[in-house]
Amino acid sequence: PVSFGSGITGAGVESLMAGIAELLPAEEGDADGPVSGVVFKIDRGPVGERIAYVRMFSGTVHKRDRLDTGRKVTAIRFFDHGTAVDRSAIRAREIGLLWGLGNVRIGDVIGVPPDRPALRHQFAPPTLETVIVPRRSADRGALRMALDQLAEQDPLINVRQNDRRQELSVSLYGEVQKEVIQATLASDFGLVVSFRDTTTICIERPGGTGATVELLQSEAHPFSATVGLRVEPGAPESGLQLRLDVDPRLLPLHIYKTTDRFVEAMGQYVRGALEEGLFGWQVTDCTVTMTDCGYYASDGPTKPVSPTLRTTAADFRKLTPLVLMRALERATTVVCEPVMRVSIETPGDAVGAILAAVSRLGGAIATPSPRGARSVVEGSLPAARLQELRRQLPGLAGGEGVIESSFGGYQPVHGSPPTRPRTTVNPLDRNTYLARVARGASVSDRLPDSDD
Repeated sequence: PVSFGSGITGAGVESLMAGIAELLPAEEGDADGPVSGVVFKIDRGPVGERIAYVRMFSGTVHKRDRLDTGRKVTAIRFFDHGTAVDRSAIRAREIGLLWGLGNVRIGDVIGVPPDRPALRHQFAPPTLETVIVPRRSADRGALRMALDQLAEQDPLINVRQNDRRQELSVSLYGEVQKEVIQATLASDFGLVVSFRDTTTICIERPGGTGATVELLQSEAHPFSATVGLRVEPGAPESGLQLRLDVDPRLLPLHIYKTTDRFVEAMGQYVRGALEEGLFGWQVTDCTVTMTDCGYYASDGPTKPVSPTLRTTAADFRKLTPLVLMRALERATTVVCEPVMRVSIETPGDAVGAILAAVSRLGGAIATPSPRGARSVVEGSLPAARLQELRRQLPGLAGGEGVIESSFGGYQPVHGSPPTRPRTTVNPLDRNTYLARVARGASVSDRLPDSDD
């Protein structure tokens, strides 16, 4: 069956909705099973509160339930024939709105991860970024808040703030997205903005293995903790893996309560530190192993008894970047640029010109496939050069060329690796890092997902 209609006039919408209800299969779900759901949208309420749209696959969530995130559900609404009405619970096979989940984001799992292969599909990462500038400098704070709200709706926007340069940047898939963001900021927030030149987002991968440790007994750092870390290369597209190779008796479970919570917290510290690597790009496709751990409690033998030296979560949070960046420095990193797979359909007599153009732009092309009077050229191209190829194609193919592109992974950059200015102090600048941390020592540090 085919449905069609108009989003502007509404023509065809009723038949489409009727077709969905009649033709699409309904999934089974056990309302008495383990809680399992996914957040697929974030909205804001009248006073700015965050509202999570949740699709439930199993189990039941009640008002005032405390979820795995540590947050309590304060209100629930359920969609009944298109209208959201107050409910005391949402169950398997239902979609509802949950209040009270704090900093929940799109893609977060409620309860047990659902066994749905389609939900594990990931969008290709944005390959471009640009600095966004408000027309009035006084709107900088309002712009940051507006971009944060847009990033809640689309996490891939990935707002990045550089306080040193007083710059805000956003991630992009293409130039058209600039126009969308610009129009949305103007219509929804009353902000007029412009953009600087678009640049490519690279990543860093470890070039080898590096390890280091900072000991609790040492006078070289002021933190009441021992942390040892080893960084190793991982498989391409494997992301970041954190492992423990530590005697469980050395873990500070009096702080984190369980091993899982300690691993979760260390994962946050490690991911935060690796957002900016040796060249300023995010470090990924690596394995970080904790090889040593230690803490001081009031009855411990490692340091004199003093309330100020009792280990807290802040000691691990602040020490981890110091150790991790030293290990990464010893491992070295390789800057890699994004690559796009391209498929170009063109008249046969234009193939030679297109092959030459792709070669000049640093791409690699497979043998063209003739299809009658036309040919299909497939290959790969650095993402930074894709827009240039798009601009050249009409002239190369006499206006009869069609190009399709998709994300093709990353490849090492040839020549001098590009750098990106850091937004935070570099832990490799030890004295500056320790001084910065010391100035923030009075800030209250809390465990992840803690309750106030």
